[in-house]
Amino acid sequence: FSEFSLGVLVLLAFLMVLLCLVTILGNTLVILAFVMDRNLRHRSNYFFLNLAVSDFAVGTFCMPLYIPYALTGTWHLGRSLCKLWLVMDYLMCTASVFNIVLISYDRFLSVTKAVSYRARQGIMSSPAIKMVAIWVLAFLLYCPAILFWEHVAGHSVVAADQCYAEFFHNWYFLLCASTLEFFVPLLLVTYFNMHIFHNIQRRQRRGSVQDCEPARSSSLSWRFCGLSWPGTSSPPSEAEDSVSSLTRSWRPAVMANGPPRTEPTSTALKRNFSSSFCSRTGSKLQRDKKIAKSLAIIVCVFTFCWAPYSLLMIIRGACQGKCIHNSLYEATFWLLWINSSLNPFLYPLCHMRFRMSFLKILCPKKFAALRSGNTPSF
Repeated sequence: FSEFSLGVLVLLAFLMVLLCLVTILGNTLVILAFVMDRNLRHRSNYFFLNLAVSDFAVGTFCMPLYIPYALTGTWHLGRSLCKLWLVMDYLMCTASVFNIVLISYDRFLSVTKAVSYRARQGIMSSPAIKMVAIWVLAFLLYCPAILFWEHVAGHSVVAADQCYAEFFHNWYFLLCASTLEFFVPLLLVTYFNMHIFHNIQRRQRRGSVQDCEPARSSSLSWRFCGLSWPGTSSPPSEAEDSVSSLTRSWRPAVMANGPPRTEPTSTALKRNFSSSFCSRTGSKLQRDKKIAKSLAIIVCVFTFCWAPYSLLMIIRGACQGKCIHNSLYEATFWLLWINSSLNPFLYPLCHMRFRMSFLKILCPKKFAALRSGNTPSF
Protein backbone atom coordinates (compact mmCIF):
# COMPACT_ATOMS: atom_id res chain seq x y z
CA PHE A 1 0.00 0.00 0.00
CA SER A 2 3.03 2.31 0.23
CA GLU A 3 2.60 3.48 -3.36
CA PHE A 4 -0.77 5.13 -2.62
CA SER A 5 -1.24 8.84 -1.95
CA LEU A 6 -1.41 10.25 1.58
CA GLY A 7 -5.20 10.60 1.49
CA VAL A 8 -5.66 6.99 0.46
CA LEU A 9 -3.23 5.83 3.15
CA VAL A 10 -5.18 7.74 5.81
CA LEU A 11 -8.42 6.14 4.62
CA LEU A 12 -6.84 2.69 4.63
CA ALA A 13 -5.43 3.26 8.12
CA PHE A 14 -8.88 4.30 9.37
CA LEU A 15 -10.53 1.20 7.87
CA MET A 16 -7.85 -1.08 9.30
CA VAL A 17 -8.17 0.36 12.80
CA LEU A 18 -11.96 0.15 12.54
CA LEU A 19 -11.79 -3.51 11.56
CA CYS A 20 -9.40 -4.13 14.44
CA LEU A 21 -11.80 -2.52 16.94
CA VAL A 22 -14.82 -4.42 15.59
CA THR A 23 -12.92 -7.69 15.90
CA ILE A 24 -11.84 -6.95 19.47
CA LEU A 25 -15.23 -5.70 20.68
CA GLY A 26 -17.26 -8.44 19.00
CA ASN A 27 -15.18 -11.28 20.39
CA THR A 28 -14.84 -9.59 23.79
CA LEU A 29 -18.63 -9.56 23.99
CA VAL A 30 -18.77 -13.29 23.32
CA ILE A 31 -16.14 -14.01 25.99
CA LEU A 32 -17.85 -11.75 28.55
CA ALA A 33 -21.22 -13.37 27.90
CA PHE A 34 -19.71 -16.78 28.45
CA VAL A 35 -18.01 -15.70 31.70
CA MET A 36 -21.03 -13.87 33.15
CA ASP A 37 -23.82 -16.27 32.18
CA ARG A 38 -23.65 -19.77 33.65
CA ASN A 39 -26.45 -20.91 31.33
CA LEU A 40 -24.03 -20.71 28.40
CA ARG A 41 -21.56 -23.16 29.91
CA HIS A 42 -22.50 -26.40 28.24
CA ARG A 43 -20.43 -28.50 25.91
CA SER A 44 -21.33 -27.05 22.50
CA ASN A 45 -20.90 -23.42 23.60
CA TYR A 46 -17.30 -24.07 24.66
CA PHE A 47 -16.51 -24.33 20.94
CA PHE A 48 -17.82 -20.77 20.47
CA LEU A 49 -15.55 -19.64 23.30
CA ASN A 50 -12.60 -21.35 21.63
CA LEU A 51 -13.38 -19.56 18.36
CA ALA A 52 -13.81 -16.20 20.11
CA VAL A 53 -10.43 -16.54 21.86
CA SER A 54 -8.59 -17.16 18.60
CA ASP A 55 -10.37 -14.29 16.82
CA PHE A 56 -9.81 -11.99 19.81
CA ALA A 57 -6.06 -12.66 19.58
CA VAL A 58 -6.19 -11.76 15.89
CA GLY A 59 -7.72 -8.38 16.75
CA THR A 60 -5.48 -7.57 19.72
CA PHE A 61 -2.10 -8.78 18.46
CA CYS A 62 -1.98 -9.68 14.76
CA MET A 63 -3.81 -6.70 13.25
CA PRO A 64 -2.21 -3.87 15.29
CA LEU A 65 1.34 -5.02 14.58
CA TYR A 66 0.66 -5.47 10.88
CA ILE A 67 -1.01 -2.09 10.20
CA PRO A 68 2.26 -0.02 10.16
CA TYR A 69 3.97 -2.70 8.08
CA ALA A 70 1.12 -2.78 5.56
CA LEU A 71 1.04 1.01 5.19
CA THR A 72 4.80 1.64 4.97
CA GLY A 73 6.05 -1.61 3.47
CA THR A 74 8.83 -1.80 6.07
CA TRP A 75 9.03 -3.85 9.27
CA HIS A 76 10.49 -1.77 12.11
CA LEU A 77 9.99 -4.08 15.10
CA GLY A 78 12.93 -6.45 14.78
CA ARG A 79 13.45 -10.04 13.74
CA SER A 80 12.36 -11.69 17.01
CA LEU A 81 9.03 -9.89 17.15
CA CYS A 82 8.54 -10.69 13.48
CA LYS A 83 8.87 -14.41 14.23
CA LEU A 84 6.44 -14.10 17.12
CA TRP A 85 3.96 -12.21 14.98
CA LEU A 86 4.17 -14.82 12.21
CA VAL A 87 3.63 -17.67 14.68
CA MET A 88 0.64 -15.94 16.27
CA ASP A 89 -0.91 -14.92 12.96
CA TYR A 90 -0.72 -18.33 11.33
CA LEU A 91 -1.70 -20.09 14.55
CA MET A 92 -4.75 -17.95 15.30
CA CYS A 93 -6.09 -17.88 11.74
CA THR A 94 -5.67 -21.64 11.36
CA ALA A 95 -7.25 -22.28 14.76
CA SER A 96 -10.18 -20.07 13.75
CA VAL A 97 -10.76 -22.18 10.64
CA PHE A 98 -10.49 -25.46 12.55
CA ASN A 99 -12.92 -24.14 15.19
CA ILE A 100 -15.43 -23.39 12.44
CA VAL A 101 -15.15 -27.00 11.31
CA LEU A 102 -15.59 -28.21 14.89
CA ILE A 103 -18.70 -26.08 15.43
CA SER A 104 -20.19 -27.30 12.15
CA TYR A 105 -19.43 -30.90 13.12
CA ASP A 106 -21.11 -30.40 16.49
CA ARG A 107 -24.24 -29.04 14.82
CA PHE A 108 -24.13 -31.91 12.34
CA LEU A 109 -24.21 -34.40 15.23
CA SER A 110 -27.00 -32.52 17.01
CA VAL A 111 -29.22 -32.83 13.93
CA THR A 112 -28.38 -36.24 12.51
CA LYS A 113 -27.63 -38.11 15.77
CA ALA A 114 -29.79 -36.27 18.23
CA VAL A 115 -30.32 -39.12 20.72
CA SER A 116 -26.65 -39.98 21.22
CA TYR A 117 -25.75 -36.27 21.13
CA ARG A 118 -28.12 -35.45 24.01
CA ALA A 119 -26.81 -38.44 25.95
CA ARG A 120 -23.32 -36.92 25.87
CA GLN A 121 -24.38 -33.38 26.82
CA GLY A 122 -23.04 -33.67 30.34
CA ILE A 123 -19.66 -35.10 29.34
CA MET A 124 -16.99 -32.38 29.19
CA SER A 125 -13.93 -34.55 28.52
CA SER A 126 -14.71 -35.00 24.83
CA PRO A 127 -15.14 -31.25 24.06
CA ALA A 128 -11.98 -30.44 26.02
CA ILE A 129 -9.98 -32.97 24.03
CA LYS A 130 -11.36 -31.59 20.76
CA MET A 131 -10.56 -28.00 21.75
CA VAL A 132 -6.98 -28.87 22.69
CA ALA A 133 -6.59 -30.89 19.47
CA ILE A 134 -7.62 -27.81 17.47
CA TRP A 135 -4.74 -25.77 18.86
CA VAL A 136 -2.22 -28.58 18.53
CA LEU A 137 -3.09 -29.22 14.88
CA ALA A 138 -3.11 -25.50 14.10
CA PHE A 139 0.36 -25.12 15.65
CA LEU A 140 1.81 -28.12 13.82
CA LEU A 141 0.58 -26.98 10.40
CA TYR A 142 2.68 -23.81 10.07
CA CYS A 143 4.61 -22.93 13.23
CA PRO A 144 7.47 -25.49 13.01
CA ALA A 145 8.14 -24.32 9.44
CA ILE A 146 8.11 -20.68 10.55
CA LEU A 147 10.55 -21.32 13.38
CA PHE A 148 12.98 -23.79 11.78
CA TRP A 149 12.80 -23.33 7.99
CA GLU A 150 15.87 -21.08 7.73
CA HIS A 151 17.87 -23.38 10.03
CA VAL A 152 17.10 -26.41 7.86
CA ALA A 153 17.78 -24.48 4.63
CA GLY A 154 20.97 -22.98 6.05
CA HIS A 155 20.12 -19.38 5.17
CA SER A 156 17.27 -16.85 5.24
CA VAL A 157 15.59 -15.42 2.15
CA VAL A 158 13.78 -12.64 4.05
CA ALA A 159 15.32 -9.15 4.04
CA ALA A 160 16.04 -7.44 7.35
CA ASP A 161 13.29 -4.83 6.89
CA GLN A 162 10.65 -7.35 5.79
CA CYS A 163 8.49 -9.79 7.74
CA TYR A 164 7.08 -12.86 6.03
CA ALA A 165 7.57 -16.60 6.32
CA GLU A 166 10.58 -18.29 4.75
CA PHE A 167 8.25 -20.55 2.74
CA PHE A 168 6.48 -17.55 1.24
CA HIS A 169 7.62 -18.45 -2.30
CA ASN A 170 7.66 -22.23 -1.93
CA TRP A 171 4.47 -23.20 -3.70
CA TYR A 172 4.88 -26.93 -2.93
CA PHE A 173 4.62 -26.27 0.78
CA LEU A 174 1.93 -23.63 0.28
CA LEU A 175 -0.18 -26.02 -1.79
CA CYS A 176 -0.04 -28.73 0.87
CA ALA A 177 -0.66 -26.30 3.73
CA SER A 178 -3.54 -24.55 1.95
CA THR A 179 -5.16 -27.90 1.25
CA LEU A 180 -5.17 -28.70 4.97
CA GLU A 181 -6.02 -25.17 6.09
CA PHE A 182 -8.75 -24.25 3.59
CA PHE A 183 -9.78 -26.84 1.01
CA VAL A 184 -10.28 -29.77 3.41
CA PRO A 185 -12.17 -27.63 5.98
CA LEU A 186 -14.32 -26.21 3.18
CA LEU A 187 -15.22 -29.70 1.98
CA LEU A 188 -16.00 -30.82 5.53
CA VAL A 189 -18.21 -27.84 6.36
CA THR A 190 -20.01 -28.19 3.01
CA TYR A 191 -20.55 -31.91 3.64
CA PHE A 192 -22.00 -31.24 7.10
CA ASN A 193 -24.32 -28.59 5.68
CA MET A 194 -25.54 -30.74 2.78
CA HIS A 195 -26.06 -33.74 5.05
CA ILE A 196 -28.19 -31.64 7.40
CA PHE A 197 -30.30 -30.42 4.47
CA HIS A 198 -30.79 -33.97 3.21
CA ASN A 199 -31.70 -35.15 6.70
CA ILE A 200 -34.38 -32.45 7.00
CA GLN A 201 -35.76 -33.15 3.51
CA ARG A 202 -35.95 -36.87 4.26
CA ARG A 203 -37.92 -36.22 7.43
CA GLN A 204 -40.23 -33.84 5.60
CA ARG A 205 -40.91 -36.41 2.88
CA ARG A 206 -41.99 -38.88 5.53
CA GLY A 207 -44.74 -36.41 6.35
CA SER A 208 -44.41 -36.82 10.10
CA VAL A 209 -44.79 -33.12 10.73
CA GLN A 210 -47.19 -32.09 8.00
CA ASP A 211 -49.67 -34.83 8.88
CA CYS A 212 -49.88 -34.19 12.61
CA GLU A 213 -48.83 -30.63 13.43
CA PRO A 214 -51.43 -27.91 12.78
CA ALA A 215 -50.38 -24.60 11.29
CA ARG A 216 -49.56 -22.08 13.97
CA SER A 217 -50.02 -18.36 13.52
CA SER A 218 -46.99 -16.29 14.36
CA SER A 219 -46.93 -12.78 15.79
CA LEU A 220 -43.17 -12.48 15.96
CA SER A 221 -42.04 -8.89 15.69
CA TRP A 222 -38.30 -9.47 15.47
CA ARG A 223 -36.20 -12.18 13.87
CA PHE A 224 -32.50 -12.76 13.48
CA CYS A 225 -30.88 -15.80 11.85
CA GLY A 226 -34.32 -17.40 11.64
CA LEU A 227 -34.82 -17.34 15.43
CA SER A 228 -37.51 -15.47 17.35
CA TRP A 229 -36.63 -12.79 19.85
CA PRO A 230 -37.14 -13.90 23.45
CA GLY A 231 -40.32 -12.59 24.98
CA THR A 232 -42.38 -12.65 21.80
CA SER A 233 -45.12 -15.19 21.20
CA SER A 234 -43.86 -18.68 20.52
CA PRO A 235 -45.29 -22.18 20.24
CA PRO A 236 -46.11 -23.83 23.57
CA SER A 237 -43.49 -25.97 25.19
CA GLU A 238 -43.61 -29.73 25.33
CA ALA A 239 -44.83 -29.65 28.91
CA GLU A 240 -47.60 -27.17 28.05
CA ASP A 241 -48.65 -29.26 25.06
CA SER A 242 -48.81 -32.35 27.21
CA VAL A 243 -50.89 -30.72 29.96
CA SER A 244 -53.29 -28.97 27.60
CA SER A 245 -53.74 -32.11 25.53
CA LEU A 246 -54.51 -34.17 28.61
CA THR A 247 -57.00 -31.55 29.81
CA ARG A 248 -58.73 -31.42 26.44
CA SER A 249 -58.94 -35.18 26.18
CA TRP A 250 -60.85 -35.48 29.47
CA ARG A 251 -63.09 -32.48 28.90
CA PRO A 252 -66.72 -33.52 28.16
CA ALA A 253 -67.85 -32.85 24.62
CA VAL A 254 -71.34 -31.34 24.53
CA MET A 255 -73.40 -32.65 21.65
CA ALA A 256 -76.19 -30.73 19.99
CA ASN A 257 -78.99 -33.15 20.97
CA GLY A 258 -77.56 -35.40 23.67
CA PRO A 259 -75.76 -35.65 26.99
CA PRO A 260 -72.06 -35.04 27.44
CA ARG A 261 -69.82 -37.83 26.25
CA THR A 262 -66.44 -38.65 27.78
CA GLU A 263 -63.71 -40.25 25.69
CA PRO A 264 -62.31 -43.59 26.79
CA THR A 265 -59.06 -43.56 28.74
CA SER A 266 -57.09 -45.30 25.97
CA THR A 267 -58.25 -42.76 23.39
CA ALA A 268 -57.28 -39.88 25.66
CA LEU A 269 -53.82 -41.30 26.26
CA LYS A 270 -53.26 -41.90 22.56
CA ARG A 271 -54.29 -38.36 21.72
CA ASN A 272 -52.09 -37.00 24.47
CA PHE A 273 -49.09 -39.01 23.25
CA SER A 274 -49.74 -38.01 19.63
CA SER A 275 -49.96 -34.30 20.51
CA SER A 276 -46.79 -34.41 22.60
CA PHE A 277 -44.90 -36.38 19.94
CA CYS A 278 -45.97 -34.05 17.13
CA SER A 279 -45.02 -31.02 19.19
CA ARG A 280 -41.53 -32.38 19.85
CA THR A 281 -41.09 -33.45 16.22
CA GLY A 282 -42.20 -30.12 14.82
CA SER A 283 -40.12 -28.14 17.28
CA LYS A 284 -36.97 -30.13 16.52
CA LEU A 285 -37.52 -29.89 12.76
CA GLN A 286 -37.88 -26.12 12.94
CA ARG A 287 -34.76 -25.89 15.08
CA ASP A 288 -32.82 -28.06 12.64
CA LYS A 289 -33.96 -25.88 9.74
CA LYS A 290 -32.52 -22.84 11.49
CA ILE A 291 -29.26 -24.69 12.09
CA ALA A 292 -29.10 -25.60 8.40
CA LYS A 293 -29.71 -22.00 7.35
CA SER A 294 -26.99 -20.67 9.65
CA LEU A 295 -24.58 -23.32 8.37
CA ALA A 296 -25.32 -22.28 4.79
CA ILE A 297 -24.42 -18.69 5.67
CA ILE A 298 -21.26 -19.92 7.37
CA VAL A 299 -20.16 -21.86 4.29
CA CYS A 300 -20.71 -18.85 2.01
CA VAL A 301 -18.91 -16.36 4.26
CA PHE A 302 -16.03 -18.72 4.97
CA THR A 303 -15.59 -19.41 1.24
CA PHE A 304 -15.78 -15.72 0.35
CA CYS A 305 -13.17 -14.74 2.95
CA TRP A 306 -10.68 -17.57 2.49
CA ALA A 307 -10.85 -18.70 -1.15
CA PRO A 308 -9.20 -15.59 -2.73
CA TYR A 309 -6.23 -15.64 -0.35
CA SER A 310 -5.69 -19.41 -0.58
CA LEU A 311 -5.70 -19.38 -4.37
CA LEU A 312 -3.54 -16.26 -4.74
CA MET A 313 -1.05 -17.55 -2.17
CA ILE A 314 -0.43 -20.69 -4.24
CA ILE A 315 -0.24 -18.73 -7.51
CA ARG A 316 2.06 -16.12 -5.97
CA GLY A 317 4.36 -18.83 -4.65
CA ALA A 318 4.50 -20.56 -8.02
CA CYS A 319 5.48 -17.42 -9.93
CA GLN A 320 7.73 -15.99 -7.17
CA GLY A 321 5.39 -13.05 -6.64
CA LYS A 322 5.81 -11.68 -10.18
CA CYS A 323 2.32 -12.42 -11.54
CA ILE A 324 0.21 -11.13 -8.63
CA HIS A 325 0.11 -7.43 -7.76
CA ASN A 326 1.04 -6.80 -4.15
CA SER A 327 -2.06 -4.66 -3.46
CA LEU A 328 -4.36 -7.45 -4.63
CA TYR A 329 -2.59 -9.93 -2.40
CA GLU A 330 -2.80 -7.55 0.57
CA ALA A 331 -6.54 -7.11 0.01
CA THR A 332 -7.09 -10.87 0.15
CA PHE A 333 -4.89 -11.03 3.26
CA TRP A 334 -7.15 -8.56 5.07
CA LEU A 335 -10.17 -10.50 3.87
CA LEU A 336 -9.02 -13.35 6.12
CA TRP A 337 -9.15 -11.08 9.13
CA ILE A 338 -12.59 -9.83 8.15
CA ASN A 339 -13.75 -13.38 8.77
CA SER A 340 -12.53 -13.07 12.38
CA SER A 341 -14.60 -9.90 12.79
CA LEU A 342 -17.71 -11.54 11.31
CA ASN A 343 -17.56 -14.74 13.38
CA PRO A 344 -19.10 -13.19 16.53
CA PHE A 345 -22.12 -12.23 14.44
CA LEU A 346 -22.36 -15.47 12.46
CA TYR A 347 -22.26 -17.84 15.44
CA PRO A 348 -23.31 -16.67 18.92
CA LEU A 349 -25.83 -14.07 17.67
CA CYS A 350 -27.74 -16.91 16.01
CA HIS A 351 -28.30 -18.50 19.44
CA MET A 352 -31.01 -17.38 21.83
CA ARG A 353 -28.96 -17.74 25.01
CA PHE A 354 -26.08 -15.68 23.65
CA ARG A 355 -28.48 -12.97 22.45
CA MET A 356 -30.05 -12.78 25.90
CA SER A 357 -26.58 -12.46 27.47
CA PHE A 358 -25.60 -9.75 24.97
CA LEU A 359 -28.80 -7.87 25.77
CA LYS A 360 -28.03 -8.11 29.51
CA ILE A 361 -24.52 -6.68 28.97
CA LEU A 362 -25.35 -3.96 26.42
CA CYS A 363 -28.92 -2.99 27.35
CA PRO A 364 -29.58 -3.89 31.00
CA LYS A 365 -32.77 -1.81 31.14
CA LYS A 366 -34.31 -3.60 28.17
CA PHE A 367 -33.19 -6.92 29.63
CA ALA A 368 -34.87 -6.05 32.96
CA ALA A 369 -38.05 -5.05 31.10
CA LEU A 370 -37.96 -8.31 29.20
CA ARG A 371 -37.54 -10.32 32.40
CA SER A 372 -40.45 -8.45 34.00
CA GLY A 373 -42.73 -9.30 31.09
CA ASN A 374 -42.65 -6.00 29.20
CA THR A 375 -41.21 -6.93 25.83
CA PRO A 376 -39.15 -4.06 24.38
CA SER A 377 -40.11 -2.79 20.97
CA PHE A 378 -37.54 -3.10 18.18
